[in-house]
Amino acid sequence: MHRDLRPSPLTYRHARPVLGALAAAALLAAAGAAAAKTLVFCSEGSPENFYPGINTTGTSFDASGQIYSRIVDFERGGTSVVPGLAEKWEISPDGLTYTFHLRKGVKWQSNKNFKPTRDMNADDILFMFERQWKEDNPYFKVTSPNHSYFNDMGMPKLLKSVEKVDPYTVKIVLNRPEAPFLSDLAMEYAGVQSREYADAMLKAGTPEKIDQEPVGTGPFYLVQYQKDALIRYKAFPEYYGGKAKIDDLVFSITPDASVRWAKLQKGECHVMPYPNPADLDAMRKDPKITVLEQPGLNIGYLAYNTQRKPFDDVRVRKAVNMAIDKQAIIDAVYMSTGIAAKNPIPPTMWSYNDAVKDDPYDPEAARKLLAQAGHPNGFATDLWAMPVQRPYNPNARRIAELMQADLAKVGIKAEIKSFEWGEYRKRMQAGEHQMGMLGWTGDNGDPDNFLHTLLGCDSAKSGGSNVAKFCYKPFDDLVLKAVVVTSIAERTDLYKKAQVIFKEQAPWFTIAHAVQLKPVRKEVVDFKLSPFGRHTFYGVDIKE
Repeated sequence: MHRDLRPSPLTYRHARPVLGALAAAALLAAAGAAAAKTLVFCSEGSPENFYPGINTTGTSFDASGQIYSRIVDFERGGTSVVPGLAEKWEISPDGLTYTFHLRKGVKWQSNKNFKPTRDMNADDILFMFERQWKEDNPYFKVTSPNHSYFNDMGMPKLLKSVEKVDPYTVKIVLNRPEAPFLSDLAMEYAGVQSREYADAMLKAGTPEKIDQEPVGTGPFYLVQYQKDALIRYKAFPEYYGGKAKIDDLVFSITPDASVRWAKLQKGECHVMPYPNPADLDAMRKDPKITVLEQPGLNIGYLAYNTQRKPFDDVRVRKAVNMAIDKQAIIDAVYMSTGIAAKNPIPPTMWSYNDAVKDDPYDPEAARKLLAQAGHPNGFATDLWAMPVQRPYNPNARRIAELMQADLAKVGIKAEIKSFEWGEYRKRMQAGEHQMGMLGWTGDNGDPDNFLHTLLGCDSAKSGGSNVAKFCYKPFDDLVLKAVVVTSIAERTDLYKKAQVIFKEQAPWFTIAHAVQLKPVRKEVVDFKLSPFGRHTFYGVDIKE
């Protein structure tokens, strides 16, 4: 998943919704019993909107993830799929038909524009799919027609039909088996919106309101959003999983990591993402702070545009791999927060091929290979550096400068370029770069989410996530075969072979896998790190 901080195209402010009588009574009772518990999250940026189906950014997913539920979910802090809006399901022996049995009595939130007249049912599940899949759906183009995740995962080709069997049963038929399909449905893009709310807003002539003033069935409802300042939520008393332990959730939008750290120290926020590596020692020594950490499900890399000269020659790609001192980059930039990467998937992921050998740092061998490829005196190229900080790349500018110095030693003159983040990603996806840095945090715990989404022929097209524009049939055949077989042993064997080909073909210089670090105040109880880098606050408590 791209983690980005694009400025939001929407500048809107939410008025406080009128609480339903039940919610108001519950809040008054709670206020009488005990003081409301408020948790403040120092988030790193403003969401683009509150509709996860058109976003690819962690910032936007965190904002909408509190509000919506999905058909199935990932267990808190893990990658196992657990029931969500569907309490159970069956899969046909041929792996093509999935029948989901929905929970009854799931309540919708309400706001000043909308009071639901019914519970969640199959119509809402169908609306979630059709809005992203059917171009004739009136909501297909509302807010944005670019359903990135749905398309990058090949959903339009995969889905044969999605039908309502009865109000609480949905049957999905696929065109071919898809091993990670259940995991795919637990991802953020599949957040379920109310069809009744959508119909009401369409009738009122304000369809975009469902994405700006969202209504979900999740644990928190939106009270207020002020761009670049804050998002305020309240616990939804009628949430099907039971009311959250905290009453109020506030996202205090704080783009600067050192300001986030200052707020955490003062107790102005309780949880902060993306700390500066240089601040970690002080954080670990602070008696009021716990630094949670675990290996991240991510990769930071330098992609070579394999369709542009000179990077269409594998010898040039291999030479650049050997010209860059990877360990020096890890020591200088990641410090204790990253480990050197040799494969396109992280070592914590099943099917990781540890037998693959990384390209050694060997400038002399790099020079020889460049000469063989017809560049005895090197060449000139661009080197794109991300403008934002991410766990998988804490300081792209500094990394670019270190790479530039290493490349100069073998005669390659690299000019560092950067753009505003949304523009950067758009231009890289269009293939304007020769070399460019990017990274990925996994979304569903499946190797397909890295190997196919980032390196398959399907996503090498303009606008896709394969920014190396790498389309190599022997690699693609293995990855496409692996997604239709169900045996984990067989899939592992195919993915291990694909990693060998990846290393031979070198579409990327693999930089690092970041350790996920989350400084949290000691009064926070049971906050769990998400392997996908998400921030979920249902289940979290605050002790007085």
